[in-house]
Amino acid sequence: QVQLTESGGGTVQAGGSLRLSCATSGSTLSSYTLAWFRQATGKEREFVGLINWSGDRTEYAESVKGRFAISRDVAEKKMYLEMNSLKDEDTADYYCAGERRGSRWFGRHPPDYTFWGHGTQVTVSS
Repeated sequence: QVQLTESGGGTVQAGGSLRLSCATSGSTLSSYTLAWFRQATGKEREFVGLINWSGDRTEYAESVKGRFAISRDVAEKKMYLEMNSLKDEDTADYYCAGERRGSRWFGRHPPDYTFWGHGTQVTVSS
C-alpha cells in the first residue's frame, strides 16, 4: 500500500503559478501510476494529469494542457504538479491518487485509483 499526502495549496491571483507536492510513503513505486485530480465545489472530481513512476509517460486533461506539468522525484518519492497561468476555473481541491497496475497503465477516472490523499485547496482570485 502507498500513503499519499498533498501540500502546497493556497490562494493565488489569476495568471499566477503554484506548485503542489504529493509525498508518498509505505510502498515502492516502481509499478505505480500517480495522478492528480481536482474537485470544485458542487462538481464531480475530474482528471488533471498523471505520470507513471518510470517517468516516461505523462498525460493531461485538455483544460490544463500547456499550463500544468507533472513530474516526480524518485529519490524524494514525491510527485509534483506545477501550475502556471492559473485561471478562476482552476479553483478546486486537488488530490493525488495512486494505483499499482504497472507502468503501462494510465487510468483517467477516479474509480480507477485505489489510494488517495486528503487533498489540498487551491483558490485562484481574479
